[in-house]
Amino acid sequence: MPSYLSLLTKLADGAFHSGELLARDLGVTRAAIWKQLKKIEAMGLTIDAVRGKGYRLQQPLDLLDIDHIKQLLPARLDAEIAGLELFADIDSTNRYLMQAPQQLTGAMICLAESQRQGRGRRGRQWISPFASNIYLSLKWHYSNGPMLLSGLSLALGVAVMRVLSGYGCEDIGLKWPNDIYWRDRKLGGILVELTGDVSGPCDVVAGLGLNVSMPKDADSDIEQPWTDLQQIMDAQIPSRNELAAQLIEQLLNVLRDFPDHGFAFYQQEWHRWDIARGKPVCLSSASVEKRGIVQGVNREGALLLDNGHDVETINSGEISLRIQS
Repeated sequence: MPSYLSLLTKLADGAFHSGELLARDLGVTRAAIWKQLKKIEAMGLTIDAVRGKGYRLQQPLDLLDIDHIKQLLPARLDAEIAGLELFADIDSTNRYLMQAPQQLTGAMICLAESQRQGRGRRGRQWISPFASNIYLSLKWHYSNGPMLLSGLSLALGVAVMRVLSGYGCEDIGLKWPNDIYWRDRKLGGILVELTGDVSGPCDVVAGLGLNVSMPKDADSDIEQPWTDLQQIMDAQIPSRNELAAQLIEQLLNVLRDFPDHGFAFYQQEWHRWDIARGKPVCLSSASVEKRGIVQGVNREGALLLDNGHDVETINSGEISLRIQS
């Protein structure tokens, strides 16, 4: 563990800690503590220093703990998880698993406290401040090709809805193909990437970014309305370790069972959460822009768009809700 993480764990409670006691407990000099504090501030965290009291984080942190997460996972999943890793800092959890050696059995799971190059759809940056949200990717091997995995990203969205609704979240929903919303504000997103043969074995990496407790100044970096669980749930917000364990369980259930069911199994549940169904939207795909009324999704997860003349089947693109004049 990097030395600054040991210090950060001590400061995570938000209380004051004297520099002398911190140095003694961590077995380092006061000068070393000062250097580590500077590293922590460079991560975007604010530290208060008060003479006679010591140092404290301006906002307490709910740090992820890999051992705690493992304890929270059902024992039945032990045989299905090939590896579970947690990084304090990484370029991208998805990229890490995409580059990891292939595993024929079991899921490889990667969590991070922060990402330097977190990715959303269409190459967009996913803002990933330290110890604020969930940055989670899972890698799963399939013996059949991608053609049989149509709608998988939508089914994974259903898995996230199951977790959030289980915590009592209201007014949450899904926007095709893989955005998670609350009252017209983005709460999270899913990015699915595949490698392998078109008709042969393939690996899927499914990444989830979910806003839990975003820093107040995040507005300057995010170009669309957003929200987090702190705003939605207030004092009822679960710990990030508990939330991560619940998400891993539900996402694994979908990844494991999808070849047997296909998206048709999740279609009606998707419609329950669909925030665009029956509404006018603008669809952007490559250089093409279309407008119409969303009629839901079909059994393969494709968007059904009523353009006023007929109902088109759309397999890729991005929709934005618009106000009908």
